[in-house]
Amino acid sequence: MDEQGSRAGTGDGRLGVGVIGAGRVGSVLASALRATGHAVVGASGVSEASRERIDTLLPGVPRLPVPEVVRRAELVLLAVPDDALPDLVAGLAATGAWQVGQLLVHTSGRYGTAVLAPAAGAGAIGLAVHPAMTFTGTSLDLARLPGSTMAVTAPAAVLPVAQALVIEMGAEPVVVPEHARTAYHAALAHASNHVVTVLAQARQVLADAGVEASAALLGPLVQAAVDNAVRLGDTALTGPVQRGDEGTLAAHLQVLAAGDVDRRAHEAVAPTYRALARATLDRARVQGRLGEAVADRLEAVLAREAGTDEGTDAGTDAGTDAGTGDGRG
Repeated sequence: MDEQGSRAGTGDGRLGVGVIGAGRVGSVLASALRATGHAVVGASGVSEASRERIDTLLPGVPRLPVPEVVRRAELVLLAVPDDALPDLVAGLAATGAWQVGQLLVHTSGRYGTAVLAPAAGAGAIGLAVHPAMTFTGTSLDLARLPGSTMAVTAPAAVLPVAQALVIEMGAEPVVVPEHARTAYHAALAHASNHVVTVLAQARQVLADAGVEASAALLGPLVQAAVDNAVRLGDTALTGPVQRGDEGTLAAHLQVLAAGDVDRRAHEAVAPTYRALARATLDRARVQGRLGEAVADRLEAVLAREAGTDEGTDAGTDAGTDAGTGDGRG
């Protein structure tokens, strides 16, 4: 490592950390590493929000161009969007920025360490560390790190380094093999991102029905459902599919498709409800939690309502698009 890189650390095992992408994740993780004694020697951020996070979560840390952050750091924390990561790593490699022995840690859930190959070719040591939590980009996240989990992927020889960094931040490391990173990330995105969409749709339906305090209604219910599902798996399931209530299932789909108050807001809800109900039914059928006759009746309801809704939606969409001519189709 060059002379500047050697001076970045404290000489007692602490590292000079540089942050590329001081967004919600990068700024928080850098702050957590700083709290354990590592020195944050520089951070880059393009947006005004990133610059504000540097000032708030990393006070005194200079805002620097990306090449200067890399030049100064012993550990480079790459917290950039997944799609930007390969080109960033390769572009810096093409300029000779990466240093021999430099630790390079990215926070992408999708990628393992193969994406860091251009830097590894220059002698850098690549680690993949992905926090399995959502971030607000505020000090609240620092309080949530202890007890959280982070997926780590690295060559066997340096895997303990990645695990140690995670433990330093108060989290629990879980090893995810290189080949499993995309599947791992898809599972987490499905569980965390899509529940936000489902809850937003549920709140919209309640609002359209004139039911107030949707947060108070849904919060305890969903929190209990998630807790039960994490502990008990499929056996935690309740609701019309689990009970075999075909009449209730049909009524739900009909009222969601009708969208009496706000037609456009409801258009996406019925297909979402139906798709998840079908997935739930399929799991219950495979696991033998429903009799075949009951399962067949529920399947018939889903198929019948799908035909009704799709026909109605298609007609409405076609009419709307043709009438407005605003190019939104």
